[in-house]
Amino acid sequence: MTRAMTQAMTQAMTRARRTLVLGLLVAGGGAGGCREAPDTGGTRELSLAHFLPADHVLTGDMFTPLAERLAELSGGRLTVRQFPAGALNSSAPAQYSILRSGVADIALAIPAYTADVFPKTDLIGFPGICKTAVECTEAMRRARPALEAEYDAKVLGLWANDAPVLLTRERPVRTLEDMNGLKIRVSTRSLIPFIEALGASAVMQPGTVVHQSLTTGVIDGVAISPSGIGTFQLHEPAAYLTTWLPTSGLPFVLLMNRGIYESLSPEERGWIDEAADASLSMAGATAYARAGADGLRMAEEAGVEIIDLPESEIRRFEQAIAPAREAGLARQVGEMTLGDGIPRIRPGP
Repeated sequence: MTRAMTQAMTQAMTRARRTLVLGLLVAGGGAGGCREAPDTGGTRELSLAHFLPADHVLTGDMFTPLAERLAELSGGRLTVRQFPAGALNSSAPAQYSILRSGVADIALAIPAYTADVFPKTDLIGFPGICKTAVECTEAMRRARPALEAEYDAKVLGLWANDAPVLLTRERPVRTLEDMNGLKIRVSTRSLIPFIEALGASAVMQPGTVVHQSLTTGVIDGVAISPSGIGTFQLHEPAAYLTTWLPTSGLPFVLLMNRGIYESLSPEERGWIDEAADASLSMAGATAYARAGADGLRMAEEAGVEIIDLPESEIRRFEQAIAPAREAGLARQVGEMTLGDGIPRIRPGP
């Protein structure tokens, strides 16, 4: 079988799989009961898949504005249909795969979930890089050429949320010693050595189960950006919230299937590029910053005790993770070490 025949068969199978998925969604009333419209009359519809709830802050601040902007620029000839809440695939780590396979034209991905595939992007979450969603997003903008090279896709946006806070159920964390023996949920493997350097044990769990895990005592605490408090209703099982951990924000990317992008006309690609300019990434950052403030307020109003560590205790936390941080800086990432890469994303003097 020739390579061309193999590629043709692969593309046909991908189209059939996506048609089947969308057909099942229609039959079951999923994704709002929508079904895929054919490309007729010079119009084209792009699918945008993500695993977040349909009412997530990114829907109103990023995904819908992107769709509206594309429709405006193209005069309705290029549109976007959203498939939220895992309608095309519910696994957050699988979003990059469904994009590349053609199940989705556009997809949201969290690079930290597969950090071995995107080590440079994952560097944004390294301790000491940044703290706020805007700072972390600006760091990603500075490093964008190097980060884009990690993706076999068209990068539409790169942004981050705020650095994690720590929510606990039974034990307040006011000192370094309070971390001893706690079982803490983290969102990425790269955080594990730092949480363990503080005396706790770290486990990875999807965000959808952390409410139950914290409620039932499967875990003692959750390290998560404050924007996740409202998303996962963590103010309900948590009794204490420590506002500082020695980590940085979590990066996100919005990607478009490269083959789909390259199949568009120059004019259509121009519409995509204009709609996905730097303001799209910053919209993600500001959305998470606002959601983070809302999450902290929600926790406080629910009676969660808010704990601000004094500077002296912050220094103790930083000293505790120093050996793990030095080891991390020496880790090789492609042609450079993490230590070599940090100056590329930090602001200049």
